[in-house]
Amino acid sequence: MHTGLYHALDFAADGKSLDFLSIPFSVDRSPYYQVKVPVCRVRNGAGPRVLLMAGNHGDEYEGELLLGRLFRRLDPARIRGEVTILPATNAPAVMAARRRSPLDEGNLNRAFPGDPAGSPTFRLAHFLEHELFPRHDVVFDLHSGGTSMAHLPCALIERQGTPDRLGRALELMQALGMPYGFVAENGATAPTSMAAAARAGVIGISGEFGGGGTVTPETMAYTARAIDNLLIAVGLTDAPVLSVAGAAPAPMQLPMQLLQLDSHRQAIYALRRGWFEPAVDIGARVAAGDLAGWFHDLTRLDQPEEELRFQEAGIVISRRLHSDSEAGDCLIQVARPVEEAGILARAA
Repeated sequence: MHTGLYHALDFAADGKSLDFLSIPFSVDRSPYYQVKVPVCRVRNGAGPRVLLMAGNHGDEYEGELLLGRLFRRLDPARIRGEVTILPATNAPAVMAARRRSPLDEGNLNRAFPGDPAGSPTFRLAHFLEHELFPRHDVVFDLHSGGTSMAHLPCALIERQGTPDRLGRALELMQALGMPYGFVAENGATAPTSMAAAARAGVIGISGEFGGGGTVTPETMAYTARAIDNLLIAVGLTDAPVLSVAGAAPAPMQLPMQLLQLDSHRQAIYALRRGWFEPAVDIGARVAAGDLAGWFHDLTRLDQPEEELRFQEAGIVISRRLHSDSEAGDCLIQVARPVEEAGILARAA
C-alpha cells in the first residue's frame, strides 16, 4: 500500500477510457497521498500499438496540450489497433511548470531504468520501461526546449537496437514531416526514454517541438502534423485527427535534413558566472572558428566581453534563452549534417 505503482487499466478492452497510474508518496499535508498520472486508452481490436507521451519534462507544452486534444477527438471506430496516451507523464512537474518533479527533484528523462522502491519519478520510470513500453510497438515521446532553451524544430531518435529496428525508426522519424531529424549517441545504458524503449524492444521516437515555456500557432501546427503523420504511417489511423485547415503553416524541408550529435565539442558551456549574448540563432549553418557569441561579466565592467567561437561545424540546433548563466550551463550547440546511409552503416 505504501510503495510501488498500481493501476486498473484493462489493456484488452476496446473503446475509450481515462484512468490513472497511482504512486503512493506520503507528504506532510497528506500521509496517504498518491501521485496521479493520467493515462488515456483508445482501442479497436488487434493492430498497431502506439504509446504517445508528453510532460516527461513539465515545462514543455506542445505535446501536453495536443495529446489531451487527441484523446478527446479520437473515435475508437476510426482506428485499428490501440493507442495509449500520457499527456502529463511526470504529472508533478507538469503541475508545477517545472522541468523536474517538485516532490523528489526527479528528472524523468534521466531516471530510466528506474527503481520500483525509489521515489515517485524513479518508480514511474521503472513502470514505463518494464511494464508499459513493452506492451507497444512504438513509443513517441514529445519534448521541446522548455523554459530555458530555444530549439530547432526536429525529430529525434537514438542509435539504439538492431540495424533493422534503427532503419524502421529512421523511416518513421522521416514520416513525421519535420524539417530536421537528429540522431543522438547516448549509448545502450542511457537514462533516457529512448534508451528505455530500446531496452524494452520497442521503436523509440522523440523530438523537440518548441521552446521558451510557451506554444505558438506554428509550433502547435507542426507538432499536430507530426502526431497525425506517425499514426497514419503505422496504420493506426487513415486520416489526420489533429491537423485542421487554416492552421498556421508548418515548416517543411524535404527530404528531412538528418543531423548527428556525438561530441561534447559541439556545444559551448559557460565556465563561470556571466551573461550570454548569441551572435547566431538556431538554424544557422556555421563553420569551426565562427563567432558563436559573447560572454559578458557585469561585475568587471573594465574588462571586454569574451568572444566565444564554435569548435565544430554544423547547424545550430539549440541555444540558451536566459542570458544570465552559471558555470556548466550549455550556451549554444551545433549538430553535424549526415546522410542516412552513414547512420545505417554504423549500425550494421
